[in-house]
Amino acid sequence: MTLTSPSPPFEGSLAKTTAAPSYPSKKELLSVLPTDLTNFNPLKAWGSLAMSVGLSLAAVGIGTTIPLTLTAIPLWMVYATVTGTIAMGCWVLAHECGHNAFHPNRRIEGVVGFVLHSTLLVPYYSWARSHAVHHAHCNHLEGGETHVPPRASSPQGQAMEHLQRKLNRRLFGIISLFNHLIIGWQIYLFSGATGGEDHGFPTSHFWNGAPFTNGKRELFPASFRHLMVRSNLGLIAMIIFLITAGSYFSPLRVLCLYGLPYVVINIWLTTYTWLQHTDRNIPHFSDETWSWAKGALQTVDRPYGGILNFLHHGIGSTHVCHHINSKIPHYNAWRGTALLRQRFPDLVRYDSTPIPQALWRIATTCGTVYQEATDQAFYYRIPNSDKPQIECCG
Repeated sequence: MTLTSPSPPFEGSLAKTTAAPSYPSKKELLSVLPTDLTNFNPLKAWGSLAMSVGLSLAAVGIGTTIPLTLTAIPLWMVYATVTGTIAMGCWVLAHECGHNAFHPNRRIEGVVGFVLHSTLLVPYYSWARSHAVHHAHCNHLEGGETHVPPRASSPQGQAMEHLQRKLNRRLFGIISLFNHLIIGWQIYLFSGATGGEDHGFPTSHFWNGAPFTNGKRELFPASFRHLMVRSNLGLIAMIIFLITAGSYFSPLRVLCLYGLPYVVINIWLTTYTWLQHTDRNIPHFSDETWSWAKGALQTVDRPYGGILNFLHHGIGSTHVCHHINSKIPHYNAWRGTALLRQRFPDLVRYDSTPIPQALWRIATTCGTVYQEATDQAFYYRIPNSDKPQIECCG
């Protein structure tokens, strides 16, 4: 497997070289994407929303017919997988609202995003804020946000390397998968795990006062508190709704109908974000070497296939374009991706590794980062190995 674009004429690779690659400026990178890509198409936007919401409601409706018996457990597992996978499309569209890429009217867009994310127990405005920081400082060790790896020299990095040495690779990978896919999203929201060094630890998406204010940079400034409270009210309203539904029907029915797909949605969310920004050959930069263009180009497009790209609006296969200009609606991102690959075939990342294989590789080998002398960037390295893992994947 090579790190290439999927088909001619966009063939290219980003293999390990002895010299650091030459990156374009932010202006040069943005100029590749014409302004008409940010134009809204109401039919496509509302059609995507109707499709994701309609299919999600239909799936939940089918779930109401499944009996609450032990013999129906296989049916509930199928229901959770299908419904959670479908409902992930609603998550993606709410994310698009947070980028002002869904509707030209900010008020309408805000209502759509707030309702969708609150329904999925996501603090809409708080996450939109932290996600904007992630986009502004992608792959920045100090200022970045989410999936920022620990340096091997840090206390966290040393603890992780000790764990990697103590456990065999398979067990470390299983623990890493559980931490990321099952509990990682909640831990991030409540404590800011995997946040940038300058934001301090802990940070919280639910409160920006003490003890969540010990970083060099404010992830959530004091002026943001009213939007944070608004996000919290949306979550409280959804929790009240679920409790009321549980008392009217049964707690077990609500747990199965809502809770099981909720877990699957979070697995998809973490899979996408983890694979978009993590791999052995992806550099991370410190203050001295980071630039916006460098960071934006360290995202990865991966092959999720036609069905998932349809249901999830291409979020995993057009992510490089999304990082270059996050205001491009998902239905225009495919054209933007082609233009970027044509202009920068050696810099726009595409990894053709099947998703399960890529997920396992990352879980078992990506722990802490070391600085490489050739380009002064930081790469993942397996403990007790003198060789940074920066060769092309596969």
